[in-house]
Amino acid sequence: MDEPVPEEHRGDVWAGAEPAGDRVLYGHVSVTPDQPVEARSLQCFTLTFTCGRFGMDGGGGLKLVFRFTADWGHLQTNDPTGVNYVTATNSRELPMIVSFNDSGHTRPWYQVLQIVMPIGHLDEGDTITVVMGDRSGGSPGLKVQSSAEQDFRFTTLVDVASTSLHVPVAHSPIVPVVAGEPRDWHAVLPSLRRPGEAFRLGIRAEDRWGNPTRLASAGLVLEASLPVENLPEQFAYEAGTLAHVFDDLRVAEEGVLRIAVRDGNGDLLASSSPMVVRSGGHAGWWADLHGQSGESVGINTARHYFEFAREVAFLDASGHQANDFQINKAFWAHLNDLTAACNEDGRFVTYPGYEWSANTHLGGDRNVYFRHEGRQIHRSSHALLPDRSDLDTDANDAPALFEALKDEDAVVFAHIGGRWADLTRGHDGHLETSMEIHSAWGTFEWLMGDAFRLGFRVGVVGNSDGHKGRPGASHPGASEFTSYGGLTCLLADTLDRDSIFDCLRRRRHYATTGNRLHLDVAVTAEAGVQRWSRDPAAYDDATLERVETAQMGDIVTCSDGAVSLAFRVEASSPIEKVEVRNGMEVIETLRPYAPEDLGQRIRVLMSGADRRGKGSRARWKATARIEGAGIDGFAPIAAWNSELPCSLDEDGVVIFEARTAGNMMGFDLRLDDVAQARLIMETGNGPVDLALADAGYDDKVFDMGGLARQVRVLRLPDENAHLSFEGSVAIPLESGRDNPVWVCVTTEDGHQAWSSPVYVVDA
Repeated sequence: MDEPVPEEHRGDVWAGAEPAGDRVLYGHVSVTPDQPVEARSLQCFTLTFTCGRFGMDGGGGLKLVFRFTADWGHLQTNDPTGVNYVTATNSRELPMIVSFNDSGHTRPWYQVLQIVMPIGHLDEGDTITVVMGDRSGGSPGLKVQSSAEQDFRFTTLVDVASTSLHVPVAHSPIVPVVAGEPRDWHAVLPSLRRPGEAFRLGIRAEDRWGNPTRLASAGLVLEASLPVENLPEQFAYEAGTLAHVFDDLRVAEEGVLRIAVRDGNGDLLASSSPMVVRSGGHAGWWADLHGQSGESVGINTARHYFEFAREVAFLDASGHQANDFQINKAFWAHLNDLTAACNEDGRFVTYPGYEWSANTHLGGDRNVYFRHEGRQIHRSSHALLPDRSDLDTDANDAPALFEALKDEDAVVFAHIGGRWADLTRGHDGHLETSMEIHSAWGTFEWLMGDAFRLGFRVGVVGNSDGHKGRPGASHPGASEFTSYGGLTCLLADTLDRDSIFDCLRRRRHYATTGNRLHLDVAVTAEAGVQRWSRDPAAYDDATLERVETAQMGDIVTCSDGAVSLAFRVEASSPIEKVEVRNGMEVIETLRPYAPEDLGQRIRVLMSGADRRGKGSRARWKATARIEGAGIDGFAPIAAWNSELPCSLDEDGVVIFEARTAGNMMGFDLRLDDVAQARLIMETGNGPVDLALADAGYDDKVFDMGGLARQVRVLRLPDENAHLSFEGSVAIPLESGRDNPVWVCVTTEDGHQAWSSPVYVVDA
């Protein structure tokens, strides 16, 4: 996992002209310290550029460019006592101008620290010294990025001839960024297996930024709720371990398996995700099918990406989706070789693919997956590709993409990333099987609303769209990502390419915000239902067969005026609610507890976005206080960025900052008496003033404008022990349109899950 990204695979674009043919002539760069540094630690880096044969003319200088993932914050030159203070000098004591722009250079090197020497000149052997995190004036240092990266580069470009064209030096220095001390432990089980079927338990420790760390060590005790073959009662988790996997575990009888991981003192370190053991035709396989590596806009290598997915995140399937306009021919060939090499039936499934990344008005972001390697990539453009030899293979808009793929064995997902998928610009029911409604960018239920209005019959997936090399365990870090990355549970008979691809085509899957709960959905009608073999709107040869029960993803007809939807949830966090929906309408909200179970706990959640598209994040700068009651307890909910305040101060005021893009963040308050209490809150998007006696079993929702931007206040039991929940709801059907019936599950840790809809359609 330690190799750097090969230069020939990088989607980098530099100046097309240079002063000479050998970059060694421009000079060389060193940096100290050059040993690994801890993620999010405070450091002082001294970068020294030594002029080469050309020296440097007045008006020339350096650019240090950094990736989008370098979430250290704004580098600054104004406050010598502040964090991230930067200075630059040269050996001739000539003046230097230093500036920083976090979006001032070409993708993927968005961030640029520019050093200009406006007058004079430098000779061969003269030096420019840049101190990042200069502590001489009292600065605490430079705040290192939050994500571990095996080859973090101080990528240095130089303008020796004062042309304003900056050329990379021959060798930019590399300093690895490594994980810090362990804070959180995770125990991961699959969510559905059959009696006697082999499975694995994965255990890892992470630092506070979600980086798996090698610094953890403990004597661990494993307590299982069911007898598990080949599972030890205790073992030593040794320092240097990135993750530990127990393979070939089996449970003989049906039930729900949960495993508690304790240390030698009996303290609970982690509770596993639940695993339902049940006879049936399928198992549940977890996937993160969307992310990038350092060959495009992310970090670390594509090989590291797949190894992390399999061995550290304990995924069953994964896909790599680089932006197409950064995928050169060498990397596309390498990626196909890599997915073929990593694919192993019964253990880990991979698919070759890419992110078709057109401008929104041309169709927006879509993910393309091929069943097999060796297929032609049809890019949205060659925006960052100097090699134009295959320009004629491009598909510049969504109709052109679907036309190019019409004879391919492929599936497509629409998603929201830097661009949002405009479904009105093109859709193909043969190919585009699902909408990605959650990723590290946020939660985008409105994309399903678009699909419903347009009459598309699609499933839901959740993926990370991660850029930090952590598929399947994608913490958002301190960047503009707002949420933990999502996952998809694939309901398939076996773990191989054909079974998983069939699952994707039939929409037999559900999406989560990164949690691994078990979710069952079944739809029935009194007179029974007839299931289409495939979507009759897309396939003329679709046929009907009578079935007793429809599963998620099915397209069915029935003669009744209503259907019944039954669900079952097994979660690792207490269940707050289950919404049963027909399209975007919530038919009924069910909670596992009764109104009389409510206690003195108040939950406040903020969610939504400002708008669609780039810069959509809602920014919350909140203060909240309680009048008429004391606060006995406080707990943040889904506050992923530990540097944004989310705390209760000594005066009893909650200070809270957050960014949301559809996803939710907030806090719980335990009061000594709700009856006379009042919540007074300023959010930065609008006020909240609520007598908490009016906050009860149902949410109180305060509309804050924007795109579903809102504050939700509710009352909860003092202790909610419900990790399991099942129920059923009768759903009236509307004639003349599709009735997509589905559920959304919300758990108390702020996570959510959505089933792919069952589409009840007119015969």
